[in-house]
Amino acid sequence: MSPPVAPPGWSRWLVPPAALSVHLSIGQAYAWSVFKPPLESALGLSGTQSALPFQLGIVMLGLSAAFGGTLVERNGPRWAMTVALICFSSGFLLSALGAATEQYWLIVLGYGFVGGIGLGIGYISPVSTLIKWFPDRPGMATGIAIMGFGGGALIASPWSAQMLESFGSDSSGIALAFLVHGLSYAAFMLLGVLLVRVPRSEKPVESAPSALDGPQVSARNAVRTPQFWCLWVVLCMNVTAGIGILEKAAPMITDFFKGTSTPVSVSAAAGFVALLSAANMAGRIGWSSTSDLIGRKNIYRVYLGVGAVMYGLIALFGDSSKPLFILCALVILSFYGGGFATIPAYLKDLFGAYQVGAIHGRLLTAWSTAGVLGPLIVNWIADRQEDAGKSGAALYGMSFVIMIGLLVVGFVANELVRPVSARHHIPAPREAADVTARQQPESA
Repeated sequence: MSPPVAPPGWSRWLVPPAALSVHLSIGQAYAWSVFKPPLESALGLSGTQSALPFQLGIVMLGLSAAFGGTLVERNGPRWAMTVALICFSSGFLLSALGAATEQYWLIVLGYGFVGGIGLGIGYISPVSTLIKWFPDRPGMATGIAIMGFGGGALIASPWSAQMLESFGSDSSGIALAFLVHGLSYAAFMLLGVLLVRVPRSEKPVESAPSALDGPQVSARNAVRTPQFWCLWVVLCMNVTAGIGILEKAAPMITDFFKGTSTPVSVSAAAGFVALLSAANMAGRIGWSSTSDLIGRKNIYRVYLGVGAVMYGLIALFGDSSKPLFILCALVILSFYGGGFATIPAYLKDLFGAYQVGAIHGRLLTAWSTAGVLGPLIVNWIADRQEDAGKSGAALYGMSFVIMIGLLVVGFVANELVRPVSARHHIPAPREAADVTARQQPESA
């Protein structure tokens, strides 16, 4: 299913809304916690069991992006968005059946496995198309789309909570909420499927360079380069540091100021989580746009270097100043979001736009790794410290030291990034033939 080629005069600014319709939908994954308490109560699940659909979904996101990236490049964004729509919506419909029949394995299969495939394919579906439309501002273009994934929970969380309040939090109410989600997201994602277009030529903006100018590297060759694995480490370390706070944000701020003159209430902790989500979303568009001005390597120096300083400030002074704790956490989460949004443009700088979507998909295995590593570090150490009789900020001191170390590792990996050796480049004649071959069926 090849997308139609944009007609003459068609505005490239219609592509970001198409991408946003997909990313705002699949960004619902960050709001899964809304369903955890009702599921635990209705189906008698433990906290670990109720987290399984989300965990499996993130794992499948990384795996499907890695293994499906080449198919996305070959078949185009409309095919990818259609697959994402079918899988993500079907995941909710299977989950609705599972909740209605009280068969939890169906919810795990639906939301986690089937829906997780939709997450991965949907996440990478617009990347290469946006870069080709915006060769002059690739960081901003991908930032707009990936901002939607970070902001999806801001819409989904209150919407889901309102549905559970209206339908009830028993198994039938949860099933109905899942059903409405599946149908609504299918309709919203369909807008992106119908709207997306590919550029008619390699230079959609005459004053800008072609996205295919310069060295081009295939996905197969990219994974054989040290640059790919340096960026894998960079992304993994940055995400681990961010998700370490994000996953445990509410209990963390409560613990830090427990027993002080300014304890944090449950509602204030929830507000802190909302602030972190906003910083995550704002960082995706703000920092990625900044990378177009100062360069990708420099912006990752900021993410990793300043991020380590922020963690150090929290570890040393966080429990004595609530504004300092909140400010540092917001900066770290903005870097977390910015790292996601900037990485496609960094890949394009190094490997070209030829198969950047497929390369991006393979790199997202770093996210799957970090999604396990970050929460594991923070939760395991906090549990051990609590068993040792410690409390408050002391539960997290060792975790923060480890996070600083990981960010330093990422900083060093970023410094090691160099231009890709010419032996990995695709020869110009072959590149031209490949581009022509891809454009012919799209123009038919």
